[in-house]
Amino acid sequence: MSRKSNPVLDPSFGSLAELNVTPLLDLAFVLLIIFMITAPFLAESADLSIPTSKASRDAVDPSQVHVVSVHRDKRMFLGDEEMNPDALRDALTKLHLKDPETALVIRADRQLLVEDLVSVMDIAKEVDITKVGVITKPAE
Repeated sequence: MSRKSNPVLDPSFGSLAELNVTPLLDLAFVLLIIFMITAPFLAESADLSIPTSKASRDAVDPSQVHVVSVHRDKRMFLGDEEMNPDALRDALTKLHLKDPETALVIRADRQLLVEDLVSVMDIAKEVDITKVGVITKPAE
């Protein structure tokens, strides 16, 4: 009786315990590259239609709105009066104490650094003025 060799029991066949992961890594890298290429396009593809509301137009009384203008050379004006940051903080504090519903609109030069615009917004936040907007002009 001849014995058939059993590959599971016969030590001459060697071990099959190793798994070749190279094709799996290749697939993972290809998928990673595809996602890296397509992700920026998916983020910008959101076509939004912003709702309109009559309530948002009437939300702030125009008499409560004060304009802060910031020029390219960092000069600040509250209305027509030029101020430094400390004087602006004091003036906004007085306006807020007189009327807590005071709103602030910032008119900044287009070449002004964002850091300087944010510093004006920080001053408004320090004196608890929460209604702050930035004037923009429509694109041509």
